[in-house]
Amino acid sequence: MAGRGAVVVGGTRGVGLSVAELLASQGAGVVVNGRDESAAAQAAQHIPGAVAHSGSPADPSVADALVDTCIGEFGSIDILVNCAGTGALGAESILTVTSELFRDLLDAHLLTTFETCRAAAPRMVAQGGGAIVNTSSFAFLGDYGGTGYPAGKGAVNGLTMAIAAELKDQGVRANVVCPGARTRLSTGSDYERHIADLNRRGLLDEVSMQGALDAAPPEYVAPTYAYLVSDLAKDVTGQIFIAAGGFVGKFDRQTPSIVAYRDHHDTPPWKVEEIAAAVSRVS
Repeated sequence: MAGRGAVVVGGTRGVGLSVAELLASQGAGVVVNGRDESAAAQAAQHIPGAVAHSGSPADPSVADALVDTCIGEFGSIDILVNCAGTGALGAESILTVTSELFRDLLDAHLLTTFETCRAAAPRMVAQGGGAIVNTSSFAFLGDYGGTGYPAGKGAVNGLTMAIAAELKDQGVRANVVCPGARTRLSTGSDYERHIADLNRRGLLDEVSMQGALDAAPPEYVAPTYAYLVSDLAKDVTGQIFIAAGGFVGKFDRQTPSIVAYRDHHDTPPWKVEEIAAAVSRVS
């Protein structure tokens, strides 16, 4: 990755920090971003050749400045990695979540990802290529509860797939990683109680619960990100990967299955009872 410029959003701690450190060790010039100015500066000081740029990239001006800083410092924007995120555990329940909290969670996950991709993609196309890796979560399946967090992560998946499809012929790749790592979002008594409650309610099985409570450090996740932005993955785009400890996996692309079919040109609309019968046969 020598000579390549990278922006790592959420690069001041956790998975993002491990990714920034690994990219720099592979020769990339890294712009480290975090909301807190002192945390961004401190992280950049410990990463050879890195520079800091703080602020929330959900703000379009911050997202634009991140890309401009990368090009100004390193000559190009070849890599964009989005690792920023936040959680609210029990406060996210549809029974208790506030509109303000829901919007904050969408800002932290979806809008941050959108704004940085919006800022970086045209520059990548203009220079002939680039690689984007966005961060999602198993939570998009709904198994971990909440509202804003799974909604934001599910939207990140859809956004990334759309970017991958649109820019494939222009040399820009876009993929997703769903990481499982021990970070500030997956530690502490509140988190442990939340996971235990999901298990009690049947939303998490025993194996998944133990994995959530005993996750590996972030450095076990970072290599999957590094692979996806490297030339080793030059033909990989529009994929959703899993990286958790010693496990690397991939979600199959969703495809519809036929429950029932009739030609609307010569048949009437379905009766409700007919749909119910068709669904019951495949359930």
